[in-house]
Amino acid sequence: MYKALTIAGSDSGGGAGIQADLKTFQELEVFGMSAITAVTAQNTLGVHGVYPMTPEAIVQQMNAIGEDLGTDALKTGMLFSSEIIEAVSGQIRKFGWENLVVDPVMIAKGGASLLLQEAIVAMKTHLLPLAKVITPNIPEAEVLTGMSIRSAEDKKEAALKLVELGVHTVVIKGGHDKDDTSSTDLLYDGSEFHTFTNKRIPTKNTHGTGCTFSAAVTAELAKGASVYDAVLTAKEFIQAAIEDGIDVGHGHGPTNHGALRKRRELGNR
Repeated sequence: MYKALTIAGSDSGGGAGIQADLKTFQELEVFGMSAITAVTAQNTLGVHGVYPMTPEAIVQQMNAIGEDLGTDALKTGMLFSSEIIEAVSGQIRKFGWENLVVDPVMIAKGGASLLLQEAIVAMKTHLLPLAKVITPNIPEAEVLTGMSIRSAEDKKEAALKLVELGVHTVVIKGGHDKDDTSSTDLLYDGSEFHTFTNKRIPTKNTHGTGCTFSAAVTAELAKGASVYDAVLTAKEFIQAAIEDGIDVGHGHGPTNHGALRKRRELGNR
């Protein structure tokens, strides 16, 4: 049984964060474990409260995993503060965990800040050099690189800057592209660029897409896939989850984590 660990915040609405990650791990047949960094009071309408865990509590959770279960891959999501980032980075180094996917969560779908401004330096200094893959959206990539991203060439320049911070592979997601008909993700592995283009789905139910995508990449890495193949599967997973969405709540609803499995089941009949 392959294992994957998510180190992230809890979303009480179930569409993002720890909840989305564990659903994704389960769907991709990986045993999921968690270290909760913060509890949020959250639903499809927005974030109504953020209650961070102490660094000591997060360290203890990670110790519990590292000293008993271990993990084949792991991801980080909402880390909130520099103290939490430093504590998490220290634990990753302690256990020698290598298949690290960093989803640099900064802003919730409704606009609430999920990362303190002073934590950005800590992320670049302590966490990114440990990452096998980083999966920022365009606004997050702009913050991390200090540049504006308006074109495909800008994406490439930003990817180059992120690799200079020590990241092995960068995936800049295209959900914020200006194209109304499609979105294009850019993958850069330090030597080659690859693009993944999908049809844009006209829906407001995209809460948790970043968490779900990065969790799918993590699950596939846990199973031994290459980064390219992991991203390819994650793209298929999140596209199906958006296309076959579910309509719950009154705001930005969640995606359908079971969509790809159901499609495959129907295809095998």
